[in-house]
Amino acid sequence: MIGQAIILGIIQGLTEFIPVSSSAHLLVIPELLRWRDLGLAFDVALHMGTLVALVAYFRRDWAGILSASLRRRGDEPDAGKRMLLPIIAACVPAAVAGFLLDEKIEALRTWRYQLSTIAVVLIGIGLVMLLAERVGKKQRGVDQMNPLDYAVIGCAQALALFPGVSRSGITISAGLFRGLDRAAAARFSFLLSTPIVLGAGLMELKKLVRSGLPANEFAPFVIGFATSAVFGYLAIHFLMNYLRKRPLNAFVTYRICFALFILLASQ
Repeated sequence: MIGQAIILGIIQGLTEFIPVSSSAHLLVIPELLRWRDLGLAFDVALHMGTLVALVAYFRRDWAGILSASLRRRGDEPDAGKRMLLPIIAACVPAAVAGFLLDEKIEALRTWRYQLSTIAVVLIGIGLVMLLAERVGKKQRGVDQMNPLDYAVIGCAQALALFPGVSRSGITISAGLFRGLDRAAAARFSFLLSTPIVLGAGLMELKKLVRSGLPANEFAPFVIGFATSAVFGYLAIHFLMNYLRKRPLNAFVTYRICFALFILLASQ
């Protein structure tokens, strides 16, 4: 159980932020290895760990955003920091979709053909990422975003509810389609994901408070939290630096290879 918790915590931390789909990896790998479910507490730990990674890495951004939201408009010259309300508004599509489709999406996890479906989604979104790289003008920063940018990227985030999509992959692609440069698209993608990860974590935590934390799940909880937080932070740091100079193509290649592996292993 401890080894499984370490591996899944590392996978969650890395794949939650690198655009290869954490949900796909966390569904497929335990399924292929015939691992048992580590329980609700472990899911909460993974959510909280990735939230800590997000807040820790973008702590200065969030400090500026929260500070700017308390000032009068004339007192804050940096438009890039006046993002609290746009971020909240952009989270609405994903929040509504999660509320309305939660049970249906959970049902996908037990769907007979889930592995092949995930493989198809991995490839499909990978091709979307490749197209975004080809057609995106990559000319604007976060401080030049407009309401349509927030709306498009926010709606794209709602698609990440489905296993295989990747929150960062679909929102960065949407940012590129809207003409943002890679670094700006990635930065806004991670800022946008913070309230959603927080909300999802609180919903799971509420369930855990009701059911309680079983004694045998305490160790996996701590390990899952720690590993997902540490490797999540490292993954964000890697991707933010990587995208300043390089395209998404390598992740598209990985997604296709992982999808082919799933199809072969599930035969």
